[in-house]
Amino acid sequence: MPSRKKTCMFASAFCTCVSSFVVVCVALATPQWVSSEVRFSRTGSNVTISLNYGLFSGTCEQFVDAGLQVSETTFQVADALGSAGTRALNVATIVLLVLALLSSLLSSGFTCTNAVSNPYQTFLGPLGVYTWNSASGVLILLAMILFPVNVEGNGLSEDLAHGCSTSLQTHIGSKHTYGYSYWIMLLIIFLNVASLIIIYFYDHARYSKKKEQERPIENAPKDVILF
Repeated sequence: MPSRKKTCMFASAFCTCVSSFVVVCVALATPQWVSSEVRFSRTGSNVTISLNYGLFSGTCEQFVDAGLQVSETTFQVADALGSAGTRALNVATIVLLVLALLSSLLSSGFTCTNAVSNPYQTFLGPLGVYTWNSASGVLILLAMILFPVNVEGNGLSEDLAHGCSTSLQTHIGSKHTYGYSYWIMLLIIFLNVASLIIIYFYDHARYSKKKEQERPIENAPKDVILF
């Protein structure tokens, strides 16, 4: 059976890993990744398409300068995308988050195992927790980079706006505001770092204790050496 100290520290790390798993689920499920206002010109007036969307679904409204407003409609991102480039990056972002989800799940399993037992395999110990937490953090960071690249550089919102209205002509400009579904990924990274710090302190304390028990003979008392 593991010591009380090990159980407490790995149980704490388990809580942070499970929290990370839950937050990744929230990020995937909620459609508040970005709000965009995309302006287009057309014959006789300008049109503003207001979009709120996530990785899977969103809503759009159409406003005409003359004061006309088209009622809000719901769309599926995969169906509304017309560009292969924006579709590919959106799928890549989803894949990264799914992999991060699996990494968080594995990390939760490893920390739970260590909280209740002493695994014989080295990789099932702190090394495994380091690996899966680091992988999850890196994948989340890549997703946080890839999504704005798709929005800002690849014209994701503009592509979706064309799916909301068929009479759009020249694109005038866009304004993007990232929502909580995007920013909570920072919380995931923080939770992963917290897990790593907890396990590091446990591992460091264990290593220090082991070195203390294996002091070389020259550090032993002289009477012990003479004996």
